[in-house]
Amino acid sequence: MTNNDVLRRIRYILDLNDSMMINVFAQADIDVSREQVSQWLKRDDDPDYESLNDKQMATFLNGLINHLRGKKEGEQPKPEKSLNNNIILRKLKIAFNLQSDEILAVLQLEGFSLSKHELSAFFRKPEHKHYRACKDQVLRNFLQGLQLKYHPKKNDLEGFSWPSLDDKEK
Repeated sequence: MTNNDVLRRIRYILDLNDSMMINVFAQADIDVSREQVSQWLKRDDDPDYESLNDKQMATFLNGLINHLRGKKEGEQPKPEKSLNNNIILRKLKIAFNLQSDEILAVLQLEGFSLSKHELSAFFRKPEHKHYRACKDQVLRNFLQGLQLKYHPKKNDLEGFSWPSLDDKEK
């Protein structure tokens, strides 16, 4: 999956408009323009499409963590220069404040089964003997499960709640 795919899916899951997207980047102390956000969200075959690099995506994910969970005191984490699916999954886990059981339940919403041991292998250090690379299929199913959980169909809204970005600003 490309960084742009992940960005588009997160935008849809949380129902973020352009101003909110700019605000999420601002939470990680970086200013982006509405035009940049628009170019990142365009389809891959659009002539105005611009690829989102790893550092920009890491910055967005750090901002998302700050936006959904609140900004920590002190120095903010530096965005990674290079991302992989394991790091993206870890940052989404933190942003949505999910425990392992909850991640497995989100994956199950999409009909994707994973054991606790397989999941924990994604969060290990790459040097660890039980480390496992998170493949696109796992990340795609996780994002799809988040969509089912946090962005249900309009007629299925009863009983659902998702993180409110407006509450953090009050």
